[in-house]
Amino acid sequence: MNSILRKTAYQLHLWLGLTSGLIVVIMAVTGCILAFEKELKHALHPEKYFVKTIKKEKLQFSDLKLKAEQALPDSLKVNRVEISSDPSRSYAFRSLKMNKEALTYWGSYIYYYRVYIDPYTGKVLEVENAKNDFFEIVMDLHRRLLLGEKIGKTITGYSTLILAIMLFSGLVIWFPRKMNKKALKGMFFIKTSAKWKRINYDTHNVLGFYAVIPLCLISYAALIWNFEDVDQWVKKTLNGKAKTEQKAKSTIPTEEYSDKKNILNIVGNRVEQSLADKKSALISFPKTEEGTYYAEVTYGNKQYQNEQFNFDQYSGKILKHQSYKDKNIGNGTALRERNYDLHTGSIFGVTGRILYLFAGMIAASLPITGFIIYLNRKKKKSKKKKVKILTPSN
Repeated sequence: MNSILRKTAYQLHLWLGLTSGLIVVIMAVTGCILAFEKELKHALHPEKYFVKTIKKEKLQFSDLKLKAEQALPDSLKVNRVEISSDPSRSYAFRSLKMNKEALTYWGSYIYYYRVYIDPYTGKVLEVENAKNDFFEIVMDLHRRLLLGEKIGKTITGYSTLILAIMLFSGLVIWFPRKMNKKALKGMFFIKTSAKWKRINYDTHNVLGFYAVIPLCLISYAALIWNFEDVDQWVKKTLNGKAKTEQKAKSTIPTEEYSDKKNILNIVGNRVEQSLADKKSALISFPKTEEGTYYAEVTYGNKQYQNEQFNFDQYSGKILKHQSYKDKNIGNGTALRERNYDLHTGSIFGVTGRILYLFAGMIAASLPITGFIIYLNRKKKKSKKKKVKILTPSN
């Protein structure tokens, strides 16, 4: 391999690693904690996620929304609800308002509540101040380092870009100068019988290689979220001549509108019916006069496998319906829809999530083992300098 390329890759890998190492560790550790967030939540707090008695019929959707809002402090309104096809699950209503100009986690959330309700009785199982939720804090640490949208997201975004560069430069360094049987073995196996310095080097080198593919996919998905220009470029390039989807809008009635409760029930019933052979649904409530009820009904554990509905907020009429199976969706849009599943590994099922968990653990270890390699080489160089100084000249 070209020695100049190798030296350049080494310098990039070294200094970028020293610059972003701590942030990579934080993002990797928090990512591991979040890998099985839902499963952990359900196991730790079954009293709010599951109902005690399953009945034949659920209450009207509008009544459940009203009970959720009555349970909220300061007369707040809910803006989203999560529904499951599992009859034993509660409804989770969310009330959220963010300040994107804030510089800290606590300032970012003006308020954030989740209200868990038994859909059969209307009983409020819990009103949760989500700002204090452990997993919510971990999520913000993962995305924004608890430093707000402007500063924190910028830091994690560029740190992810640096990680992507380091993964490719690491591959260049990983490839041996001369290929032989000994070098080939060192590429894929850790020499456990060696001294601890060699074991540390092999751990960094070998485990880094095994984790490179999932870490590249994780980095790509994170870059799409963090850099809107990159997101739009990828989407437009891959979509080609595919038609741009038009945003659905509600038609504002000319006369006074007073049938909101009935419309909400129509939307709720339609979503409930579509859940029959699927897993879960999210319904977001209109934010403006032209806004719609937006529902995303997911088939299973892969988020991209879903149907999306836009309902007119004044009539309940379906304005737009889209399925991930539709052939007219552009390749760029289809890839964008899979971004969350690419980032979490769920696109490959449970096996993928487990593999990503191990990749995250390796990612957390790489800056540490890399820094130890750097310190060992620095000590080695300083010893050589001392030997040269002590050696008498002829």
